[in-house]
Amino acid sequence: MNYPKVYTSEQGCPINLVGETGQAVQISIHAPSQYICANCERILPDWKRQPFLWVVIVLQQSRYQLVESTAEIEKEKERLREKFMRFGCDLAFNLRDRGYLTDLIDPRTGYPLLSHPGAIPHDDTAVVKALLNYPIIKNQCRVLVHPNWGAAVYPSVLISEAPPITIELLSKGIAPMHGWQEINQ
Repeated sequence: MNYPKVYTSEQGCPINLVGETGQAVQISIHAPSQYICANCERILPDWKRQPFLWVVIVLQQSRYQLVESTAEIEKEKERLREKFMRFGCDLAFNLRDRGYLTDLIDPRTGYPLLSHPGAIPHDDTAVVKALLNYPIIKNQCRVLVHPNWGAAVYPSVLISEAPPITIELLSKGIAPMHGWQEINQ
C-alpha cells in the first residue's frame, strides 16, 4: 500500500479543537500502522482486503494525569470515552451513509463497535505510539505522554476506507455538535 504518512489539510498539522470546558482535542488522519495492516482481518473480521484504510486518531485532553487508578480518574476516563463514542458514532454513520466502510474502536475493550469483534483487540495506545511516536509510561495500564498535555491524554481511534479529505471535512462539521470548536494554532 502506498500511503502518505499523515494526511490533514496541512501536512503534519492535526485538527485542533477545544471543548466547552477548555480542554483540547486533536484529530489526525494517518495511513495504518504495520500492526493494523498485518492484523486487519483479525481485528475487523467483516473487512475483507480493503485497498485503502485510514486511521483517525482522536486525542482528548484529560482534566487529570491518567497515571493512577482512582475513582475520580476512572470517572474522567469514562466521560472522555463517552464523548468519543458520541462523536465517533456520528462520524462513522455519516461516512457509512456515504458508502464508506467505517468503524470506531471502543477504547475500553479494543473491539470494534459497529462490526463483529475480531480474534484480537485493537490497541489504541500502541497505534498512537506507532503513528505519532509519543512515549508511553508503563504501569498497570500503558499511558501515553502527549508533548503538551503530559499524561493527561485520552486516546481513541476510528478506522475508515473514506478518503482523508472526506474524513477531515465531516470531522470539522460534526465537532461543533459535540461542543468542540476549531482553533487555529
